[in-house]
Amino acid sequence: MDGRRRLAEPVTDGVHARPAAGAVPESRRARARARLRLDRTRLERYQRRRLRPILNWKQPRGAGIAAVIAFVLASVVFGAVRGGHLPEVADDLRDLRDAAANALGFRITSIALAGQHQLSHEEILASAGITGRSSLLFLDAAEARARLKAVPWIAEATVLKLYPDRLHITVTEREAFALWQQDGKVTVIADDGAVVEPYVPRYFANLPLVVGVGAETKVKEFLALLDQYPLVRDQFRVAVLVANRRWNVLLRNGIDVRLPETEVEQALATLVQLDRDKKLLTRDIATIDLRLPDRVTVRLSDEAFAARQDALKDKDKKVKKKGGSA
Repeated sequence: MDGRRRLAEPVTDGVHARPAAGAVPESRRARARARLRLDRTRLERYQRRRLRPILNWKQPRGAGIAAVIAFVLASVVFGAVRGGHLPEVADDLRDLRDAAANALGFRITSIALAGQHQLSHEEILASAGITGRSSLLFLDAAEARARLKAVPWIAEATVLKLYPDRLHITVTEREAFALWQQDGKVTVIADDGAVVEPYVPRYFANLPLVVGVGAETKVKEFLALLDQYPLVRDQFRVAVLVANRRWNVLLRNGIDVRLPETEVEQALATLVQLDRDKKLLTRDIATIDLRLPDRVTVRLSDEAFAARQDALKDKDKKVKKKGGSA
């Protein structure tokens, strides 16, 4: 020991200190800690660079209220779709929109209608989709015109908006031209074949009647042809289109005139000439067949045929009687 009571010999007995088994040298630990600090620094820099736009984002003014309104509207629409009430909700929103426009001075206060004869004032407005709540600002004139043209009676329509509160509607109506029978159902048609009434009011009962598939689109041309032969046109009652190719005409006295598929004008001229020469249309006959160009076939009515048969029998009896007496 030295003078301070310390041992002079080393406590390791002269053996150098060695790191314990599995221990990591101090220099390797330092390098590992340095790499870890470097990786953390890089990660922090990457996070700050990527997240800076999000961290610095500032919520716009009123965004919270807008989000709440959007959520409520989405909930209402979802509930309306799930519950099948979407049309009702759309109508309510439309009414709210029109109410706001009306409050600003765009309420429709004057509606001028022109051209209507068969349709009433109320029917035209209802067809155009115009109600007492409609506003001129949000009225779609093109849509209203399309809705009016979808009405069978209306051939053309014009919708004019005059701000701030006036509306002009002009319609061109079709005219009732004939009655059309198909599958046992009779309707009123215009000259272009459009069905304007699904039933026959009493004041249309005297219109000419046509029968058959396709007759509604061909009747205008056929009646124009009959107008050239007043003798036939004045006695016309019903026209039947056969196989969409030719016409049979039923006259008021019950005679059935069968016209050919082609050269109809020539057949009608022959009919008129036969009536002038032999009073054919006033005789007791059932059918006049003009389908063959080189001949006319006439069939007597049942009563006329029976009377003719009786007359022939009487004639035969007289002939036999005269022969027996001789």
